[in-house]
Amino acid sequence: MRFAISTAFQPVDHLIPLARAADELGYHSIAVPDHVVDLEELATPYPYTPDGARRWDHDAEWPDPWVLIGALSAVTTRLRFFTSVYVPSIRNPFQVAKSVGTAAVLSGNRVSLGVGIGWCREEFELLEQDFSTRGRRTDEALALMAELWKPGWTEFGGDFYTAPRLVMEPTPTAPIPIIVGGLSDIAFRRAARHDGWVGDLYSIDEATDIAARLQTARDAIGAEGDFAVITALNDAFLPEHFERAWAGGVTDCWTMPWAYYYGLDATLEQKLEAMGRFAADVLAPLDGHA
Repeated sequence: MRFAISTAFQPVDHLIPLARAADELGYHSIAVPDHVVDLEELATPYPYTPDGARRWDHDAEWPDPWVLIGALSAVTTRLRFFTSVYVPSIRNPFQVAKSVGTAAVLSGNRVSLGVGIGWCREEFELLEQDFSTRGRRTDEALALMAELWKPGWTEFGGDFYTAPRLVMEPTPTAPIPIIVGGLSDIAFRRAARHDGWVGDLYSIDEATDIAARLQTARDAIGAEGDFAVITALNDAFLPEHFERAWAGGVTDCWTMPWAYYYGLDATLEQKLEAMGRFAADVLAPLDGHA
C-alpha cells in the first residue's frame, strides 16, 4: 500500500514543510485539490456529502495546483504529485498541457494528472465553458494533451479542439500518467482507458467494490499493466486494515495522518509529528508486503 498526503484546505504556509516531511518519511505522493474560485452561493449541490453542503469554509485556500507542484517538487527529491482532481474542461486544454508538461519536466517526471469532469455548473459559467459538454470535451482534451506532450511536430483535429502543425516545449521525457475521478459507469470506463482512478472517502468494503468494478471495466477492453486505485478510507486505522484494502485492489490511500492523533485542526508542529508517528505505526509495518 502506498500513501499520499492530501493538501486539501491546508494553509499555504504549511505546504512546503509537509512536503519535505513526506519526502523524508517515505510517503509516496502528495494529492493536490483544485478549484479556481469558491462562490458564495451555489444552486449546484456538492456531490460528496448527503446534504450537498461543501466540506470547507469560504476561507479555505486553493492554490493553483501546478504552481504549487512546481514549488513542492523543488524542495523534494523522490515524492510524486497528483491532482485530486483537476478539471481540464473549465480551461483551455493547450494551457493545461503547457502547465502540466512544464511541471513534469521541472519535477523530473514525478507528476500524474488526476482529472474529473467537474460538478460545479456555476464555476463553468464563470469561466465561460459549456457545462453540458464537459465529459466529451474532457476525453478530447486528454487525447489532445497526449499529442502535445510528444516530441516533434503535432497536429490534431477533433470536434471541440483543433491544432495546426505546432510544437510545445519543453516536452516531458516520460509519459504523464492519467488518473480519473468519478463514480459513474462512464467515469469507470474512462479510467479503464487510462492509468488509474482516484476517489473520495469510502469504507474498505466500498473501496474494494469500486476496485472490482474498475477491474471489470478494464477486462472489458483488454487493458493490461499497472493501474492505480487511489482513495481515502474512513475505517482503516491499523496496518491490517490497509492490508485488507490492498488485497481488495486499493493501491494507494490518501490521508491526513494528523486527523488520527490530533484532529483536522492540528497545528503545523502536530501535523509533522503525526506524519512521523503514522509512518512508524503504519508505513513501516506494511513496507514490502502491502
